[in-house]
Amino acid sequence: MGFTKYTSQKEKERVRMNEGIRAREVRVIGPESENFGVMQIQDALAKARELGLDLIEISPNANPPVAKITDYGKFKYEQKKKEKDVKAKAHVTETKVTQVKIGTSERDMHIKASKAAIWLREGHRVKIDLFLWGRYKYMEFNFLKERLERFLAIIPESYKIADEIRKSPKGLSVVIEHDGGAKPLSGRASNKAVNSAKAPVNVNVLADRPAKKEQKVEGSSIEKSVAHEQYEDQ
Repeated sequence: MGFTKYTSQKEKERVRMNEGIRAREVRVIGPESENFGVMQIQDALAKARELGLDLIEISPNANPPVAKITDYGKFKYEQKKKEKDVKAKAHVTETKVTQVKIGTSERDMHIKASKAAIWLREGHRVKIDLFLWGRYKYMEFNFLKERLERFLAIIPESYKIADEIRKSPKGLSVVIEHDGGAKPLSGRASNKAVNSAKAPVNVNVLADRPAKKEQKVEGSSIEKSVAHEQYEDQ
């Protein structure tokens, strides 16, 4: 049985085997990982030919180089599998960032939530900033925390909290990461968040319940309702 032939110049440069091995002697490993010891290259080639297999150089920088007697097709398969495993382990995890605001439309909230779900499925962490400006900066922490939890509830992917909701330079922030379990929301906050996620498209996910008297302009109505709740808390 003849030795396997190279199929391309690139393959020839990448793997030395059979007559392509330049060393005068090699340490030979058998097909079942037996140690045949150091052999002259011609003796090693004869041994491989006797077994109907190829002689492949696997450690060219060793002294002497190490060659293995094996089937080249099997060798290529194992190499590709190793490279795939290394590539999978070398996946770089990033912390992606998305920003939401009080008063942003539900459509925009769902777009951002879907993007966050994609990042989670890709194995990334996701930092969510609740951006606060003006009077919103001075509202109670629990009030603002509940608004951020409403957004978390509409993310269409299971996750766990990596860093709890806390104050940040922009307002409030939370970091989540992918998890096979259920979303870590429960009780009153969870029920309100889920109901908010199912609300009609013209309702703001992060907006509070409107006051009895609404203005015609949507943005003004939201600011008035939030101010109304702030006045009641006092």
